[in-house]
Amino acid sequence: MMDPTTDNAGNAGDPGSARASLEALRAEIAKAVVGQDPAVTGLVVALLCRGHVLLEGVPGVAKTLLVRALASALELETKRVQFTPDLMPSDITGSLVYDTRTTEFSFQPGPVFTNLLLADEINRTPPKTQSSLLEAMEERQVTVDGTPRPLPEPFLVAATQNPVEYEGTYPLPEAQLDRFLLKLTVPLPARQDEIDVLTRHAAGFDPRDLRAAGVRPVAGPADLEAARAAVTKTTVSPEITAYVVDICRATRESPSLALGVSPRGATALLATARAWAWLTGRDYVIPDDVKALALPTLRHRVQLRPEAEMEGVTADSVINAILAHVPVPR
Repeated sequence: MMDPTTDNAGNAGDPGSARASLEALRAEIAKAVVGQDPAVTGLVVALLCRGHVLLEGVPGVAKTLLVRALASALELETKRVQFTPDLMPSDITGSLVYDTRTTEFSFQPGPVFTNLLLADEINRTPPKTQSSLLEAMEERQVTVDGTPRPLPEPFLVAATQNPVEYEGTYPLPEAQLDRFLLKLTVPLPARQDEIDVLTRHAAGFDPRDLRAAGVRPVAGPADLEAARAAVTKTTVSPEITAYVVDICRATRESPSLALGVSPRGATALLATARAWAWLTGRDYVIPDDVKALALPTLRHRVQLRPEAEMEGVTADSVINAILAHVPVPR
């Protein structure tokens, strides 16, 4: 494992070193979180694509721990906001505060001014407060009193939410859902994974002290920039581009969907497939890369018809059917 204070620091900016650092990042997160490899991979892909991530799962499946472990393995500033029904937009973005000493108003930045914002249980706050993140996520800036204020770079929102059928939750607006690059489901662990979790706790693992668990920084801003630059050089053939478009257009024609994937969703799928191809060691995208990222990239961008929901149809099942139907380029 690389030490960011020695070998990796000397190679910052090198694509090969950057890929090794991100692989090490996944390994560090695994020291704290057991059996959630797809979610870990999704977070790394989002970092490469400058995107944001929505993690959904029932309480107690380590959604918050997963993001905290990511923060501990990165050399980035991190802040956490616990979303509650009484949270106000200014509690996130910041506000103007009157200074009695200078008799002037000064801007006090909110927790959104950070590199990695953990928006915990985002769907437990009303839509007005949820929407306060829209400008930050899309424009990477916050406007207070008519003055735009840029956010730090890199900037990533990692939000967690409980399933909408749980008491005290508010559905996220479609406009905000579309701002998330990926929606990752965090399932209940398999039996052996759950045994491993309990074994770790019996041996003294404390989820509140990740440093004691051995999670340490293995990647930083220079690694991310080198990796992002390398991802943009990953080749995408015209056939792959057409394949992505055909998948997204098929969602608009599905009888089970009232709302299909927009062109922004198609762009997101191409970006995530490209990042996954680079992360796995290739400099070109293949159809399997598109298939691998289709569900997390598209599931929150479609809307089921009420009659389809009543029949037990899910967004994932519709997308899987489309993937099986759309011709794969050779």
